[in-house]
Amino acid sequence: MRAARLRARYRRIVFFFGRVTLSFILWEIVLPRLGLGRLAARSRTQRARRAAVRFRALAISMGGLMIKVGQFLSARLDVLPPEIITELAGLQDEVPPEPFAAIREVAQAELALPLAEHYAWFDEQPLAAASLGQAHRARLREPDAAAQGFADVVVKVQRPHIQQIIEVDLAALRRVGGWLRRYRPISDRADVPALVEEFAATTLEEVDYLAEATHAETFAANFADDPRVSVPRVVWDLSTRRVLTLQDVSALRLGDHDALTAAGIDRAEVARVLADTYLQQIFTDGFFHADPHPGNLFVTPRPADAPADAPAWTLTFIDFGMVGRVPDTLRAGLRDLLIAAGTRDGARMVRGLNKLDVLLPSADLALIERATMQAFDRFGGLGMDELRDLDPAELMRFGLQFRELILELPFQLPENLLMLGRCVGMLSGICTGLDPTFNVWATITPYASRLLSDEARPASQAALGEAVSLARLALGLPGRADRVLSLVERGELTTSSPRLELRVRRLERAVARGNAVGVFAAMLIAGAVLAASDPTLGRLLMGASLLPLAWALLAGRRG
Repeated sequence: MRAARLRARYRRIVFFFGRVTLSFILWEIVLPRLGLGRLAARSRTQRARRAAVRFRALAISMGGLMIKVGQFLSARLDVLPPEIITELAGLQDEVPPEPFAAIREVAQAELALPLAEHYAWFDEQPLAAASLGQAHRARLREPDAAAQGFADVVVKVQRPHIQQIIEVDLAALRRVGGWLRRYRPISDRADVPALVEEFAATTLEEVDYLAEATHAETFAANFADDPRVSVPRVVWDLSTRRVLTLQDVSALRLGDHDALTAAGIDRAEVARVLADTYLQQIFTDGFFHADPHPGNLFVTPRPADAPADAPAWTLTFIDFGMVGRVPDTLRAGLRDLLIAAGTRDGARMVRGLNKLDVLLPSADLALIERATMQAFDRFGGLGMDELRDLDPAELMRFGLQFRELILELPFQLPENLLMLGRCVGMLSGICTGLDPTFNVWATITPYASRLLSDEARPASQAALGEAVSLARLALGLPGRADRVLSLVERGELTTSSPRLELRVRRLERAVARGNAVGVFAAMLIAGAVLAASDPTLGRLLMGASLLPLAWALLAGRRG
């Protein structure tokens, strides 16, 4: 691809995000500080929808990573308004296919022979077109089909020049991440450059089809003893870094609800099995399929010649280009969260959030624990349909009770949770679509009980451990008491209250900004008065008054 086209692509992406950033600063920061916050709030929905429409058009026309960014944003039900989610939801299905001549050129260069030398038949019409490549149906030649045990295959081929396009798109995203890093309310809650780098690592792994083939075999091995789950087999002799040949396992798409119902398949049972498989992937295997959109999941009814004791259907996973790994330290925090949710334990929930590094240093842990317990008491055990039908007044009462916590939102997004958060968001939408009454509590409670029993120690060991802990505490008490009394005698004993410190900082910023506005008004009035007798000095004072005004507008961004 020509360098001029790549440079134009880079500038187009940076210009788009730059425009969105400047619009956000104007409407959400400057105008509220000028007393026009209501005007900004009234137009927020329309502005969000217009931005989503423009991004969708940009992503469709450019392809590459912009499609991936749109897919990621469309899954963030937790942070983005519904108008953006709705606009970006169908982005994957709108990717224009690459001309077959270009696809054939890439495939033949990778396999070193014409396609007719490897496949008995190769469909020129794509089965599916994605942002990084596209898939075509094909049939193996007779000797290869006999060796593999199947003839029908799906061949994934990367788009031409996709490596260059990815490098340019990542460079543009890194520039935008650098901008967002300077905005404190965002940088306090997420290391945006680190998130971009994790996104880059995932994407670069996704364009290595040999890695994808290895992921598929790892996933198949993890579920080898579960007859409810299947994975397409890899034809290694016809697979390279840019071409991947897999067994064709096409069946009923998970998103085709009418077809599932017509086939006599219990959609609620499918939702439960899907959730069970992800509990195993995340909390047992530490390796999960990170792109569970409906196009990557099939339900295969039991064949007529299958044994009578075989499952009525199997859940088939495809496309392992995007996978996630859960290291032991991360898994420990996630297990605490799951057990806390299953047992309605607010204290353990806070411990799990701390292990995951999700809470900001200023977070009021006691308030979060109290809010969590109240949420468990009021909403625990409710299914999705029941949550949707909750009385708005009930939600309003809960919001008012914990208004300070909701306004401060003392949470941050660690980069190692990016893919997992996206995956869980997509999974929640799929399960609810399959079964509107899907109850996440009914799924996680038994699993949490198993995790709790696995980590429980024998009673004798627990008692011995508790006795040792009490003995250590008793032995250390005299020394600790002596140190505290010494601090009291010297007047050096201090306490810390994060909420009080936060309020003091806010008050200090408000006073400083008020002083700056006063200086601005004084300089402006003085300049206007002097302009009649000394125009030069008057204009100088009026121009200089803009400095304290700008400081007043931009100060205190941490609030």
